[in-house]
Amino acid sequence: MDTDEPIAKKAYYSIGEVCDLTGLKAHVLRYWETQFEPLRPTKNRAGNRVFRAKEIELILLVKHLLYEKKFTIDGARQRLLDMRKGGEVLAVRRDKMDREFLAGMKQELQQVKEVLAAPPSRLDA
Repeated sequence: MDTDEPIAKKAYYSIGEVCDLTGLKAHVLRYWETQFEPLRPTKNRAGNRVFRAKEIELILLVKHLLYEKKFTIDGARQRLLDMRKGGEVLAVRRDKMDREFLAGMKQELQQVKEVLAAPPSRLDA
């Protein structure tokens, strides 16, 4: 099993799938591409962005720096640069991915629990 890809078994993700995984809007991801050099997804033959697991992990790290740590764009860019120089990026982005993944799974399981706990509906004929 390849340990370099913790998100899922797919090789590439569409921008819509990345939006679902990260909770971000497509326009935010496209803007971040212009601000963070490592966030430059490749494009397929149709010209659509395709993201790899490591890019999604990096997006989650940027999201953490901007939304939770309250960095500015410039500050987050510098922090990423410092982290890359220090070799911290891989460990931190994996940690962020694990937390996001677990939070998403918890939310989905909570929804399943609510569906299962709901009283059965009565059908009157």
